[in-house]
Amino acid sequence: MISQDHKSGLRNPWLLGMLGLIVVVLAVNAAFIWFATHNQSSLIDREYKTKDRKTNTQMLSELGRQQALGWQTTINKPKALIQGQPTMYEISVLDKDGKPVSGEMEVEAYRASDASKDFITAFKEVAAGNYQGYISFPLKGYWELHIHLKRGSDEFAVDTERFMVVEALR
Repeated sequence: MISQDHKSGLRNPWLLGMLGLIVVVLAVNAAFIWFATHNQSSLIDREYKTKDRKTNTQMLSELGRQQALGWQTTINKPKALIQGQPTMYEISVLDKDGKPVSGEMEVEAYRASDASKDFITAFKEVAAGNYQGYISFPLKGYWELHIHLKRGSDEFAVDTERFMVVEALR
């Protein structure tokens, strides 16, 4: 007979297991919520609405200027990229007539998942239209390079495809 004084139901292993499972699920959810609110991801630029805001007309005119320049880049990439090891990049830039383009080059290393680790490196012109620079990636993972070249009032920008940097072997 079931009565209010019979407490053996609280010692049932199935009931204790279910209560334990509920407690574990709630604890895991609480941990997920805490991580989501305290570790802000940088998958998108926080200032995407205001940073480099341009109208469609400005964007089209900038693209038109770049196409009119007709500059072409060749990037000699290393076969393997290892975290923390300086790696030499060679970039050649030619105009639409095939003549070398001299100017000032900066290369921005961009990592979508952690904007705080992005950095800019100035490349040196070692010969007319040929630039060299060393890049040391501080973290493993996927990176992109944004190449900016300025010659007088002419500006040219090109981006690389996403590539993988691997962890150094120990």
